[in-house]
Amino acid sequence: MKTRIFLLIAVCCLTLISSQAIIIRHDVGPDRYEIRSSEYPAFFFLERQGNRKVCAATIIHQRWAITAAHCAEETLLGDTLEHGRRFAVEVGGQLREIDLMIVHPDYDQQSTTDVDLVLLRFREAADLPLPVPLQLLTDELDAVVSILGWGFFGLGTTGRQYDDGVLRLAQNRITEAGSRLRIAFDDPRERLADALELEGMPGLGDSGGPALIATTNGYRLAGVAVGEVEGADFSEEAQGIYGSIAVYERISRHIQWIETVIGSKVPFDS
Repeated sequence: MKTRIFLLIAVCCLTLISSQAIIIRHDVGPDRYEIRSSEYPAFFFLERQGNRKVCAATIIHQRWAITAAHCAEETLLGDTLEHGRRFAVEVGGQLREIDLMIVHPDYDQQSTTDVDLVLLRFREAADLPLPVPLQLLTDELDAVVSILGWGFFGLGTTGRQYDDGVLRLAQNRITEAGSRLRIAFDDPRERLADALELEGMPGLGDSGGPALIATTNGYRLAGVAVGEVEGADFSEEAQGIYGSIAVYERISRHIQWIETVIGSKVPFDS
């Protein structure tokens, strides 16, 4: 049976909703989660919708980035490329143009084997920002990950609240590493909780955002945010509350596909 996934994209009148920004602990100052985009130049949002910044993507190669496939449908990206035009994004303070997207062949939201990934090709290669290396080993279980995004802010006690376009970074721990990765939002008020100091969850608009594992040589991209599990008590209004489970595509399972599309072997940053 297919697990129902609440997409992390906020689009008016759609049944499926994706992530934006970060939901944080209620007992930690919000400013501790806020970061500057210049500190993480290899991550960028796909589209502005009013004050909102929708979907995130990660530079993994001088000419390629990766995000969630459904982001191409929830922004103008897919339609723009389909009509033979280039799609402009801001990366590291510079405008770059995407001229091609390659959707994973198993992308099908109605399928139990859905893979919600798309590779984005820039018209021109760039040396900066430096690409984020990919997670190659399958040892993600129990690893602490850093997650980031722009958009809806909220607290674990109430869920998402408002979208202020601020970039935030939180941490969590991988609780499941199967075909996909999962993280859970622990409630620090519970006696047996294992909540991290800056624990958090992706919110509405954070689709495509990274889950990063820290190593002695820097971050590695372990996951790409695709949604939240719709449990028995799930509510769109309370999306991201304590107990929520977020779902990420597991990069280590898709290395061969990425290499085939890009046409070279990892590591791309070597």
